[in-house]
Amino acid sequence: MSPSQARLESTMQYSSFHIAPEGSNWYAIQTRPRNEKWIAGQLQSKKVFTFLPLLQQVHQWCDRQSTVEVPMFSCYAFVRIVQTSEERLKVLRTPGVLGFVGSEREGTPIPNEQIENLQTALREKIPCAVHPYIRMGQRVRIRGGALSGIEGILLSQGKDRSLIVSIELLQRCVAIRVDGYQVEAV
Repeated sequence: MSPSQARLESTMQYSSFHIAPEGSNWYAIQTRPRNEKWIAGQLQSKKVFTFLPLLQQVHQWCDRQSTVEVPMFSCYAFVRIVQTSEERLKVLRTPGVLGFVGSEREGTPIPNEQIENLQTALREKIPCAVHPYIRMGQRVRIRGGALSGIEGILLSQGKDRSLIVSIELLQRCVAIRVDGYQVEAV
């Protein structure tokens, strides 16, 4: 299985008893390379609402093949916090966290819809692949079906259609195949 055919999985690192506080926003944090899963676990133990989308990929070694989970966005994870100095320090004092992504290292809130779009794709087990970030193209919304309401940029690739869901702050995208779904311009 090539990276473009990878299955999308996730770790939503929060306990069912831990509900995101009112007034909280999603923020991207930058992490040390290859430490994303460990950092997400550390944040979970601190009761920080954390989201780490993962791709399952088959890696080939000379003597075997193995399926491994790799972060969708290398060196990044998402946290949902109320932007107070106490909450910021709880995140920043976690070993391996380099800082918040955005303006003045304070972090820029990520619109809830962008994270919810990723979570919907994960929940519905829609085949996804990481896609280069783009700004050009038609912004559309899916009408009907399991993905109803998801917005993104429609990208035409030959006969198959893909919807590009963007996390603008990270300048990263995920391509979701939308063959058979109706889309409308936003």
